[in-house]
Amino acid sequence: MAERRRGTPTPPTDTTVLDRDWTVNEIVGERYERTAFVDVDMADLANRGSTFTECVFRGVEFNVSTHTDAAFLNCTFARCEFFDATFTDCKMVGSTFDGGSFDLMKVIGGDWSFAGMPGLDLRRASFSGVRMQDVDLTGARCQGAEFANVDLTEAWLHGADFTKADLRGSDLSGIDPTTVELTGARIEPEQAITIALALGLRIG
Repeated sequence: MAERRRGTPTPPTDTTVLDRDWTVNEIVGERYERTAFVDVDMADLANRGSTFTECVFRGVEFNVSTHTDAAFLNCTFARCEFFDATFTDCKMVGSTFDGGSFDLMKVIGGDWSFAGMPGLDLRRASFSGVRMQDVDLTGARCQGAEFANVDLTEAWLHGADFTKADLRGSDLSGIDPTTVELTGARIEPEQAITIALALGLRIG
């Protein structure tokens, strides 16, 4: 299991849900606390407004699922699959991801601040209009990914690779271009100035 941010331990769980126990394909406004979901098939799940607090997901399939106005607070995701999953205006604050697959995952709006996503392969994922303050993307593989209009204030980006990524409109004020790969990334003129200043260049 990947170490959680700032050494916070994985939350203990009181209840376990196995695949045979999960038979729903739609949840609305449900609440789950300190629940472990193990090898559960949540593919095609429609989740509207449900809240998961300090839950642990191990080997869960979220493929082609949709989540709207939902919250996953201080949760842990280990070896989960998110192929073509969509998160719209969701909160993922303080949650940690350990491995898994994220091809075609789409995140639109919402708050993913303080999430731990070190070393993830996000090359075919997209994030748009998302608040990702203080997120941990250390060593993440983001080549060709979309991070458009994303708030990356105080983000941990050391060793992350954004080669040919779309970073237009994102807050790059805390980026250290000497520790992040940015070759071929798409940015706007104002962002170019921010990066130049971070390199110690004088403009004008």
